[in-house]
Amino acid sequence: MTTPSSPAVTRDGVTIRQAERADLLAIVRIENTSFPQPWPYDAFEGFLGEPGFLVAETSDGQVAGYVVSDVMPNYGRDIGHVKDIAVHPECRGNGIGSALLGRSLAVLAGAGAYSVKLEVRDSNEGAKRLYRGFGFDSLRRIPRYYEDGEDAIVMVREL
Repeated sequence: MTTPSSPAVTRDGVTIRQAERADLLAIVRIENTSFPQPWPYDAFEGFLGEPGFLVAETSDGQVAGYVVSDVMPNYGRDIGHVKDIAVHPECRGNGIGSALLGRSLAVLAGAGAYSVKLEVRDSNEGAKRLYRGFGFDSLRRIPRYYEDGEDAIVMVREL
């Protein structure tokens, strides 16, 4: 993947930049408060240095959210994959998720992805609404995708 040229700054002064090792504890805390089946620390650590591992940082230096995405080769038409995205509960509703997703899509496009996919819990209406707002369409359902037995909805969008 290509490296983002420079951090993006939202209208509220939130900076979207590549994740750094110093961000990992804050990222894991957000992950643990956001999901019933959270990723472990090492999973995030493995993505350090990847252009698609981005954080949203507030003007006072706090990590408000993150996204993990990458590009997978697929018979000459590379596919972007948004693997994980979350915003700190106290920062939700301020456009941070949209800023992270928008920047992630730009990074994936710059890396040559033709389309982008993601999986979302069937019950996560807020996330599905966000993704639809970015042009994602539901492609299929994966029964019992999550450890607790909940289905996932695979959503895709062309770039």
